[in-house]
Amino acid sequence: MLEYDFMRMAFAASGCVAVLAGPVGWFLALRGQSFAGHALSHIGFAGAVGAALLGWPPLVGLLAVAVVSGAGMGALGGRATGRDVAIGMILSLAMGCGALFLHLLTHSAMTATALLFGNVLGVTRGTLASLAVITAFSLAMLAFLSRPLLFASLQPELAEARGVRMALLSVLFLMLVGAATAGCAQVTGVLLVFTLMVGPGATILRVGLSPALALPATAALALAEAWGGLALSWWSNAPASFWIAVLSVVCFLVSGIPARSLRFRREGGVGLH
Repeated sequence: MLEYDFMRMAFAASGCVAVLAGPVGWFLALRGQSFAGHALSHIGFAGAVGAALLGWPPLVGLLAVAVVSGAGMGALGGRATGRDVAIGMILSLAMGCGALFLHLLTHSAMTATALLFGNVLGVTRGTLASLAVITAFSLAMLAFLSRPLLFASLQPELAEARGVRMALLSVLFLMLVGAATAGCAQVTGVLLVFTLMVGPGATILRVGLSPALALPATAALALAEAWGGLALSWWSNAPASFWIAVLSVVCFLVSGIPARSLRFRREGGVGLH
């Protein structure tokens, strides 16, 4: 399958996205902000369709709206007790705008389908270059934020007492999530961003590795799921996003087996509670 240029492009694009989505998703799961990450993909959908309606590359609109919305969520989350309700209302408005833009976008139904469900086999060299730049910049930003972000995630009260600027940190992190979301949507589509963004991170978090091991392990798992999904798509003729979702769920379920086995041994067998 690697004899074909479009497959090599697909593997390169999904690789770029996976090594970013894995570590970002681990922090999302650690901070309990999975809903925000899920919402950003749907909010970005309106931006992507709006950009397509104007004749611009959908990635431009998706990236811009997701990053700006991430900044808004970060600012809101630091002081609003009803942030999930507010995010839900913004999400509803964005999806309504997306529906309107889709109604007006009469010249390209394939664009809408690719945005919703992904079209990694149709990645162009220009899109691949954009994904590489997004990945490199975002990984550098994540490396810069990782220490205070980990401190603030595990001990928020102590971090704030030590002078960590929690509101600014939240804004910067969710902007980073927005950038990663824009990349993931190119592979899985906005409806399945959760599988590649949060799935590997939640799996590794469930295993209980230390942060020093968890971040590279999450990137490796996301890469394995993305490339495994592409390979299975080639062999089965089913969409790559379907196989990535299946692999993500299977890995998450398997990661809970050791914990259940250990709990069973500690309880002394069947019938003891």
